[in-house]
Amino acid sequence: MADHSRIDELRRRVDADPASIAFAQLAEEYRRIGEYEQAVRIGRRGLARHPDYVSARVTLGRALFALGDLDGAQAEFALARRIAPDNLAAIRGLAELHQRRGELEEALGAYRAALTLARNDPDLQSTVTELAGALGIEVVLPPVEPPSPSAGRAGGATRANRDRTARTVRALERWLEAILEARARREADPGR
Repeated sequence: MADHSRIDELRRRVDADPASIAFAQLAEEYRRIGEYEQAVRIGRRGLARHPDYVSARVTLGRALFALGDLDGAQAEFALARRIAPDNLAAIRGLAELHQRRGELEEALGAYRAALTLARNDPDLQSTVTELAGALGIEVVLPPVEPPSPSAGRAGGATRANRDRTARTVRALERWLEAILEARARREADPGR
């Protein structure tokens, strides 16, 4: 059963202050209980005031996805990625969307990008392996990297960000290579 007291509390906050960012939490609560139209309505209204609120964009994208509005969902996930390129939820949303559409190469690329951000996620690892297998692409999963001991010290965050950026670039390069290989195979054997 849904926690309606939480929804009521958030609704009162948003009603009292229409500019409140609590709209994002309210939309997410409605999405979680399957009230997708309500989540979309609240999300769109709040995003009109706070267009760069990334998690609200992701919530709106997920609600639209659940309603079958794949174009609308894709627009929201893509906008969230433009605002925050490393937003894992937006990347996964795009990956799931591509997979639902049967765009397996694009789905694989997005899942691989997600995996660079969440290396220890067994679901992502499994999905990447399965999609690569379906596409006939051999995939080598990145090794699990323990947290850097310098991450907690001054300057560690900067180094960690550079390392993450470098890993993301390498993952995107591998993704692009996989797409180019798949396209070349498809062009070589158009009857496939």
